[in-house]
Amino acid sequence: MSEPAPLRLFVAVAPPAEARADLAAAVEPLREVPGAPRWGDPARWHLTLLFLGAVPPALLPGLTGAVGDAVAPTPPATLRLAGAGRFGSRRRPQVCWAGVDGDVAVLAGLAGRLAAAARALGLPVEDRPFRPHLTLGRWHPRRPADGDLPGRLAGYRGPDWPLTEVTLVRSAAGRHEPLDAWVTRRTPSARP
Repeated sequence: MSEPAPLRLFVAVAPPAEARADLAAAVEPLREVPGAPRWGDPARWHLTLLFLGAVPPALLPGLTGAVGDAVAPTPPATLRLAGAGRFGSRRRPQVCWAGVDGDVAVLAGLAGRLAAAARALGLPVEDRPFRPHLTLGRWHPRRPADGDLPGRLAGYRGPDWPLTEVTLVRSAAGRHEPLDAWVTRRTPSARP
């Protein structure tokens, strides 16, 4: 008897519908611009805190417990989608993304705790600094690409929103299926 297939998992924060709609309205004029990326569906936009890749199903119970433990100490936070950029060079852009501002240190601390929890379970975790972003779209490597396009969103500032939930998500056949979610503390921090 063969082992069950691994689960492709990630841990994420989904901005509320209002924040995604505001960003989608800012992106709308760019959707048909020559050299634009293949835009993602705003309903699926999220901030990945930890990409886990292929996880054996037997580790799922331990992982859900570890994620819950990592989320529990997260202090209240207020976030906002702001600005844009790209991964890849201007001539060969790969990913167009929206940035995040607000209580980013809280988000980075949470991402660090999640990575430590995954490592403690023996799961491989990328060893690079956490850079919070929301992937807006991806450029096809063999099509014309406008690497300057993210600059048109540089001044974008969306509405503030409280960090309220962290979700463990399974990615399969192009769909995202929430497996579990944890509520964070809901009182947002005060802005200076």
